[in-house]
Amino acid sequence: MSSSCSGLSRVLVAVAIALVSTSSPCPQAWGPPGVQYGQPGRSMTLCCPGVTSGAPVSWFRDGETRLLQGPDSGLGHELVLARADSTDEGTYICRTLDGALKGIVTLQLGYPPARPVVSCQAADYENFSCTWSPSQVSGLPTRYLTSYRKKTVPGADGQRMSPSTGPWPCPQDPPGASRCVVHGAEFWSQYRINVTEVNPLGASTRLLDVSLQSILRPDPPQGLRVESVPGYPRRLRASWTYPASWPRQPHFLLKFRLQYRPVQHPAWSTVEPAGLEEVITDAVAGLPHAVRVSARDFLDAGTWSAWSPEAWGTPSIDHRDPLEQVAVLASLGIFSFLGLAAGALALGLWLRLRPDGKDGPQKPGFLAPVIPVDKLPDLHQLAVCHILCGLFWTNRSRHLGRQEMSSFGGDQEISMLRRGEVLCGGPWKMDRDGQMGRIFGSSKCVACRNPSALCGACVRL
Repeated sequence: MSSSCSGLSRVLVAVAIALVSTSSPCPQAWGPPGVQYGQPGRSMTLCCPGVTSGAPVSWFRDGETRLLQGPDSGLGHELVLARADSTDEGTYICRTLDGALKGIVTLQLGYPPARPVVSCQAADYENFSCTWSPSQVSGLPTRYLTSYRKKTVPGADGQRMSPSTGPWPCPQDPPGASRCVVHGAEFWSQYRINVTEVNPLGASTRLLDVSLQSILRPDPPQGLRVESVPGYPRRLRASWTYPASWPRQPHFLLKFRLQYRPVQHPAWSTVEPAGLEEVITDAVAGLPHAVRVSARDFLDAGTWSAWSPEAWGTPSIDHRDPLEQVAVLASLGIFSFLGLAAGALALGLWLRLRPDGKDGPQKPGFLAPVIPVDKLPDLHQLAVCHILCGLFWTNRSRHLGRQEMSSFGGDQEISMLRRGEVLCGGPWKMDRDGQMGRIFGSSKCVACRNPSALCGACVRL
C-alpha cells in the first residue's frame, strides 16, 4: 500500500477512535442522549450522567424497586455488568443518597463493525458511483466514512506506481445514504475507494481498486416506442433514445440489443440494431408483442445495461403484405415445377428400364394404335420427321454390312445412316436374325434401342 493510502487509513482510524472514545461512558455521543452500548458476553460499565465523577449513587432497573448496586459499592457513579447479555438490555435509573433521581441510562447491545461490501459502477465515462452494505448486522448505529484517490499508470521504466494528489472525500448522495459519487473521473485512470464502517464499538475499512473501463455500465435506453407498419401484418417498428445520463459524443457511442416476443410466449428473440431504430419482420400477425432494449459501450467496455421497461405493440392486420404474397406464389410455383420435373423423370426412367419382352408376346407401344407400322412414311419423309422428334440417333452403320444396309433402299439412305442423322426416336439395333429388316411392310420390324417413339410411336421386334 502506498504512503498516501497509509496516511488516509491513519486519518480514518483516528476519526473512528475519536467517535468511539466519545461514546465511552459519560458523555454519550452516539444516538439519543442517555443511550450506552456494549457487546454481548463482554463486561459493561454504565455511568450516571447526572452526577460528578466518583459520587456514590444507587442503581435500579426501571420499574423495579430491587437495588442493583448500592452507594457503598465503592464504584462511585458507575455500574458494572459482568458478561452482559440480552436480558441486561433496558433502562437503568441512578439516584443519589437522598433518593433524588439523577439520571436515566439505556443499555443497547451489539457487535463491532465488519469490513463492508463495496461495489462501484459508472453510468457514463465521466462519473462513477460506489455503494456499500454491511457484511454483518451489528445492531448498533453505524456511520460510513468515504474517500477516494487516483492512481497513476506505471511508467515505461517499469518502476513502482506513484500516487497522484489526494485523497479526496467521496460525497454521499444524499447525505447518510449508502452511496457516494465521484464526478469528473478520467476514463483511462484507476481509482482506489476507501469505505470505513464505524459504530460505537469500533471501525473497519474496505479498500477497492476500480478502473472506469471495467465498471462502465450505461443506464437503460429511454423512450422505447413500438408501432405497427401499415400494410405489413408481420412487421413492427421499434425506436428509442440514448439514456439521459450518457453524454453523447462521437468518441463514446453506444450499441444496442433488442429483444421481442409474442404475448404468452416465454422465449425472447434477440437482434442487434445498427442505430436507434429496428424493424421486426417476423412478428406474429394480430398478436401483441413485448419489446425491450439495452445498451453497451460500442467498444465493449464494461457490461450491458439493464433492460429498459417493456413496451408493447401489435402488428397491423388491415392489409396483406404484397411482398409476402409474391413470396408465397413464387414458392408454390417452384414446388409445382419441381414436382412436375420429378414426375417426368420418374416416367422416363420407367419407360427406359422396363423389360423389352422378347420372350413373350409383343405389346405395342403406347402410341402404336395412333400410328400403325404399315402406314409409316418412307425414308425420305423420315429424314424430315427427325426434326419433329427432336432426338439424335447414334450412328450404328459401322456395325452393319453394306449388303444389309442396302435393304433400306439405296446408297443415299446408307450415307444418311453413316452421318448419324436423327431417325425418329433413337438408335436402331439389329433384329434377331442379325439382319436389318425392311422398315416398311416387314414382319421383322426394326426395334428402337431406346423404347421411345418412332416419330411418336414405339416400334418393337
